[in-house]
Amino acid sequence: MAISQHQVQVNQQTATDAAMQVHENNHIELLGERLFARPSQYFVIHKPAGCICSNKDEAYPSVFKAVGLNQNEQLHIAGRLDADTTGLVLATDDGRWSFSITRPEQRCPKVYKVTLAKPITHNAIEQLERGLVLQGEAKATLPAMVNTLSATEVELSIYEGKFHQVKRMFAATGNRVKALHRQQIADIVLDIAPGEWRALSQLEIDCFSST
Repeated sequence: MAISQHQVQVNQQTATDAAMQVHENNHIELLGERLFARPSQYFVIHKPAGCICSNKDEAYPSVFKAVGLNQNEQLHIAGRLDADTTGLVLATDDGRWSFSITRPEQRCPKVYKVTLAKPITHNAIEQLERGLVLQGEAKATLPAMVNTLSATEVELSIYEGKFHQVKRMFAATGNRVKALHRQQIADIVLDIAPGEWRALSQLEIDCFSST
């Protein structure tokens, strides 16, 4: 309404298109009063099982609804988890920040605790740490780091976020993932109980600029 009535100026020019893109450093005025963008929001969520990383309920409830985090229409998930996977999820309304997390070039480590159906073998560890070709993929995965916790439990660090990647990686070694939990992304370590959320500190927000 304000734009159609020529009440908005961007960099001293009258705005005529409601779809025009503006940036933080643009000078925007409404009826002569300067407007400022509100600060972006950044949250860590401990995702429980049985919910999806979506803004809306589908076959499973939205993770935002499951943990009671409002403002879900403005937020999106940076690096989704499957409905049955638990652990660390990041939510924000800052698209550039979330892109820096999800693109493989950033080499942003994601650490998972994996419970397997069968004991892991030395050959499987070598395959995972070398990188392996997943079904339907042309290129091998980036080399992973494997820390053996027990015969059927490992800590796996990866640097990508392909569809069902961890489950597909172990399937390629002849094993099956029984339970999957993400406990860390870059320098952000999960430190809240299942179903809880908290705002990120500025130090945590800034850690992705150097990953």
